[in-house]
Amino acid sequence: MGIVTPVLMVTVVGIISAIGLTLAEKFMAVPVDETAVKIRECLPGANCGGCGFAGCDDYAAALAADPTIAPNMCAPGGATAAAGIAAVLGVDAGDTTPKVARVHCTGADGVHKKDMEYQGYSTCAAAKGFFGGPGQCKNGCIGFGDCVAVCKYGAIQVVNGVAWVDKELCVACGACTKACPQALIKLVPQTSRVWVGCSSTDHGKITRQVCDAGCIGCKLCEKACKFEAIKVVDNHAVIDTDKCKNCGLCAKACPRHIIHVIPRKPVAPKAAPAPAPAAEAPKAEEAKAE
Repeated sequence: MGIVTPVLMVTVVGIISAIGLTLAEKFMAVPVDETAVKIRECLPGANCGGCGFAGCDDYAAALAADPTIAPNMCAPGGATAAAGIAAVLGVDAGDTTPKVARVHCTGADGVHKKDMEYQGYSTCAAAKGFFGGPGQCKNGCIGFGDCVAVCKYGAIQVVNGVAWVDKELCVACGACTKACPQALIKLVPQTSRVWVGCSSTDHGKITRQVCDAGCIGCKLCEKACKFEAIKVVDNHAVIDTDKCKNCGLCAKACPRHIIHVIPRKPVAPKAAPAPAPAAEAPKAEEAKAE
């Protein structure tokens, strides 16, 4: 009896607990939105926040609750995710033009002049809080890699003091654009090949003094563009990607050479036609017969 009594007590406690858990699951269960579940299955699960929501679950829940929200806001998922969500909701997928992050600064080490040796926390946000950063240009890339730290795809790195994006790895999640305290990183269509490597808001005279690769706001690019696709705003050139035709005339007109044109991918040469097979040598028996 000394052994049976504890076993019975444990068994009774287990049964009571099982009944309690079953009842709790039944009466306290949170209803599941089947539409949100189906939408969530269409999303890649990056949870990058590029859509403007807290993550994929939050975006899926918002779409299920309000079908007027655009189904094409998931950059990592691209057209595939947008099409899947649109099919679930019975709406149009909308424009799913692929985008890529681009850094609007080319003030590399030796080009962007420094006015102090910063020795604090090695983050761009911390350095910016200390007199605007170690560089004389207070609008340029600080170079400690806050953008690198938040990129889940290894698509961005700091090269010679300036952030650089590998367009082949970038999924346009937008995490780097939010992490940059200088607001230098923008999402642009992948088809856009012309970009301005400067975001300085200083007047041209000051820009010349602090950086050898800064826009001086001369507006020669404006005059050269035939499509009104580039304008000087806040003392630096800004491209309207919707109007830009990638002609490159603005880049040729820029005296500071800070407008760049990404070359098109070279077309692989066609394979040369295979040479005709050589005539077979006469067999030995045929040669003897002759």
